[in-house]
Amino acid sequence: MFDQTAIDNLAERITKAIPPGFTHFKDDLEKNVHALLQSALAKLDLVSREEFEVQKAVLAKTRSKLEDLEKRVAELEQRVLKDQ
Repeated sequence: MFDQTAIDNLAERITKAIPPGFTHFKDDLEKNVHALLQSALAKLDLVSREEFEVQKAVLAKTRSKLEDLEKRVAELEQRVLKDQ
């Protein structure tokens, strides 16, 4: 679900921010940061881009139908008021 390359790049960027005196911990730290990022992202309630786009399309279609129904109701209300 998550782009592994993005996680790798983020872990690498974080480890590059380590002060020079701690470079001997770099490999171990990069592995731990990588695992931490994967764990944290797995706990989030995220959806894929594809699922997001599908839901976005469904919402647009539903919104369009709702607007059409609102127009029809308004027209019917006007007819009822006109006929009274």
